[in-house]
Amino acid sequence: MVSGEMLEEARRLKEKRGAVVLAHYYVTPDAQDLADYVGDSFYLSRKAATLDCRTIVFAGVRFMAESAKLLSPDKTVLMPEPSADCPMAHMVRRETVDAARAQYGDDLAVVCYVNSTTEMKALSDVCVTSSNAVGIVRDLPQNNVLFIPDMNLGHYVATEVPEKNVILNDGFCPTHESIDVAEVDEARAAHPDALVLAHPECGAWVLEKADVVGSTSQLIDAAVASDAREFIVCTVYGVIHELERRTEGTGKRFFFPRTTPVCPNMARVTAERVLACLRDGTGEVGLPDESIIARSTAALDRMLEMAR
Repeated sequence: MVSGEMLEEARRLKEKRGAVVLAHYYVTPDAQDLADYVGDSFYLSRKAATLDCRTIVFAGVRFMAESAKLLSPDKTVLMPEPSADCPMAHMVRRETVDAARAQYGDDLAVVCYVNSTTEMKALSDVCVTSSNAVGIVRDLPQNNVLFIPDMNLGHYVATEVPEKNVILNDGFCPTHESIDVAEVDEARAAHPDALVLAHPECGAWVLEKADVVGSTSQLIDAAVASDAREFIVCTVYGVIHELERRTEGTGKRFFFPRTTPVCPNMARVTAERVLACLRDGTGEVGLPDESIIARSTAALDRMLEMAR
């Protein structure tokens, strides 16, 4: 928990800078406590596009702050921890996209998970998040879909939309990929009445064990709505803060696999970093090269339009 002094300093600095703080569920609990809005990637993308402020402080990893800048180019966007990056964002090559377009022509849609670089967004037809990927892919007119960069979310989409030919890239989230199905079984043996909640960035072997598969927000909503009292959570540990906040007083309990899934990049984003960013205006995110701004922004805008 952050102190009252930190909350007051954050309030004063936000007023001075005309700033709004956005935080992803995966950053540290104290950083979430300083935020004006906390959510998953889709919620924060929509929020960034509509905020009435001069400055956005994005407590998350680089692709999130870059997307916010693309959607709000006239605002100053700051990262509390500029080194916080997403390894999966870099796990796709332009050659993969070019080869698919050459093979399938106009009957191919390149669908880009927002956990990607601006350059890859610019090569894509539409962006998606884990909360809207299935619906957007289903509604695309093309029969063939190259899903980049996450093979696990892509595989989940393929199982949910079997009428499409979903072509997978070999990228993955190291934190979700490392969740061990044996540890999920171990947790379920210890808590036989628990529901298993899993993010689709997990491997298929974990998703097969899950009672609920969904984005971070969807998993939180499922836990809040469920009559179950115990849950095994297969996603990044930072979500515990919102789960406990939303279910306070209900007696619900949350368990994670024995090897706790922690994103090392998200874990760098702390309340102290957020305050330093507000004080000093550090970590400013710039716009990319003009040649890709329009194309990458169009892929994000199309996501927001199709997911309404």
